Amino acid sequence: MPRLISFMLTRIAAGAGLGCVVGLVAWSNGFAGISSASSTDYYIAQGMFVYLFASTLGVGYLATALMLDDTR
Repeated sequence: MPRLISFMLTRIAAGAGLGCVVGLVAWSNGFAGISSASSTDYYIAQGMFVYLFASTLGVGYLATALMLDDTR
């Protein structure tokens, strides 16, 4: 696998993992405040909430890593 692809995949995975942890912690502390939803809606909302944290932090982690990487 080319170095750039490997670099990008590992950085996105690390950022997404951090985002999942942050999203789950925020959800479990009641940050979202969804209490009157049915069980199916609750799980869909939780999945979307965690996904939004994971995708945002994954791309942010990758962008920061690309900006700070010095491969001259």
